[in-house]
Amino acid sequence: MANKKSSKKDLRRIAKRTVRNKGTKTALKTFVKKVKQSDATTAVTALNTAVAAIDKAAQRGIIHKNAAARRKSRAARAANKVLQPAAK
Repeated sequence: MANKKSSKKDLRRIAKRTVRNKGTKTALKTFVKKVKQSDATTAVTALNTAVAAIDKAAQRGIIHKNAAARRKSRAARAANKVLQPAAK
């Protein structure tokens, strides 16, 4: 346990950030899951929502920018997989 007042304050601040970041990361996983489980009519909307949330998380430093790019790419690939049979 920290002894200095500033260190104790840092620990409280880190705990708050951890809770906030954990919620955001969980929401990102949910958005990507919705893209994978969507049908042809809702795939584009789900993808747009997921990409916006991923970009915002990367901008705030919750996830790395390369991790954001990877997640967006995989979500787009999943959406395209859903949309391809519908196009034929």
